[in-house]
Amino acid sequence: MIQNIATSQVTKPTTLCDEIERYLQKVFEAELNASGSILVSYTPFVIKKIAAYLSGRIKMPASIGIAGETASGKSTITMDLIDTIESFAAEFNIDDAITRVNTDDYYYDRSEMVKAAGSFSEFAKNYDLDVPQALELELMSKHIKELLSGKITYLPKYDMSGTAIRHDNYTLAKPSKIIISEGLFTLTEKVKDAFNFKIYVDIAEHIKKERFYVRAKERDLGDSADYIYKNANEKAAVHIRPCKAYADIVLSGSADRIKYKNFLNRIIAVIQEVYFAE
Repeated sequence: MIQNIATSQVTKPTTLCDEIERYLQKVFEAELNASGSILVSYTPFVIKKIAAYLSGRIKMPASIGIAGETASGKSTITMDLIDTIESFAAEFNIDDAITRVNTDDYYYDRSEMVKAAGSFSEFAKNYDLDVPQALELELMSKHIKELLSGKITYLPKYDMSGTAIRHDNYTLAKPSKIIISEGLFTLTEKVKDAFNFKIYVDIAEHIKKERFYVRAKERDLGDSADYIYKNANEKAAVHIRPCKAYADIVLSGSADRIKYKNFLNRIIAVIQEVYFAE
């Protein structure tokens, strides 16, 4: 595969990184032009960065930040990426392949306010969860940078069931080859510089709205759902949608899930050929 990338017309010496870059360009272009593509857009430089990591030119761990509006599909995409990478790592006995840092776990503990309000739905009417200030993003940035530097750290865990409790120093996180994070505010100002690769998940309004109300029912938001959705849309226009400009890759949140895994497997195939071919 890699050997077929360089054509006979290329006269100057090519490196492994150059060959991987050519292969990736073809993979990205083909996906962008495909029906139901997972790709909305990407920057040319991101292909160079991926090639540098895959070829071993860059030997440091990579951090990936994935952001998008509520119900955009970012969590599902992230978990599919993690599952695909972990399956490959298990097949080839690769240790410490990927570590997840969940942005939502950095919401401040507001459990006492929920108790005082009587329920989470009442609390949500008077407390804005749809702004970056509701999360301790400086701590998240610190944890990601610690993991990238090779340090073991303990991550917080936020209870999403409606208690607004945050358990600090809850989850042991080990350094790995890839650190991945997703959330509403993953690419906002206080944390975006912690990521080597920035991804934004875009979604059509009608799909986002349908998904939101399904989730609102599951979380028993009751008659506060309409207000929360309206507020989320308004705050997304200010805090989330502008993050799209920082993204190396913009993904479609409505693409078929299997397409994400297929695309990632085409990229992973480079690793398999370069490092594990017999």
